Amino acid sequence: MEHKETENSGLEIDKTIIETTGKIEAFYEQNKKNINIALIAIIAVVGGYFAFKIWYLEPKEKEAQTAVFNAQIWFEKDSFDLALNGQGEKLGFLAIIDEFGMTKTANLAHYYAGISYLRKGDFANAIAQLEDFSTSNVLVGPLAEGALGDAYVESGDLDKGVKHYTKAANMTKSKLTSPLYLKKAGLVYEEQKEFGNALDVYEKIKADYLDATEAQDIDKYISRAKAAKENS
Repeated sequence: MEHKETENSGLEIDKTIIETTGKIEAFYEQNKKNINIALIAIIAVVGGYFAFKIWYLEPKEKEAQTAVFNAQIWFEKDSFDLALNGQGEKLGFLAIIDEFGMTKTANLAHYYAGISYLRKGDFANAIAQLEDFSTSNVLVGPLAEGALGDAYVESGDLDKGVKHYTKAANMTKSKLTSPLYLKKAGLVYEEQKEFGNALDVYEKIKADYLDATEAQDIDKYISRAKAAKENS
């Protein structure tokens, strides 16, 4: 009896599979044209992307890497006007961004341009360029966020400044960058009279980055923030 029930169940499953397959085939026959158009479109998009990458983007990347060399040299020499605008046929970062906009080199040029504007005291353009820069690099990422913090603070937007300092500090556990931007955040909090927040970041420096340069006199900042908090 059990064998018969199992056999019947098997027949029911087979019947369901046949019916489902038939429905799929019928659906395909009814919509063959639209399905084929969709598949061709997908293939065209994928094929087009790889063709674009191989025949256009990769050569452009190599060209951009060659073109940016002079701008990087000017940047290292603190010749920020030349680094930004170039000279003659030698391109600056702004031209690199315009001519090679989809490349990784152009993305990096946004960072260089942002720092150049920051050093020149042009904070609005520094913010615009740094906001357009993106990276997952654990060293450059915090530096870019910290530079944004500097630009916003210098332009008078303390709220955004401290937001970027905090983000920069929390992106990694680096002894080079994290305590630096925590301390900058603390100073901004003090200026905003948010002494509790200032105390928190100063104590974090002491707890997590005791070997850092910023921790050497951190007790002075902790005492100052505590006193200001108690008296506020």
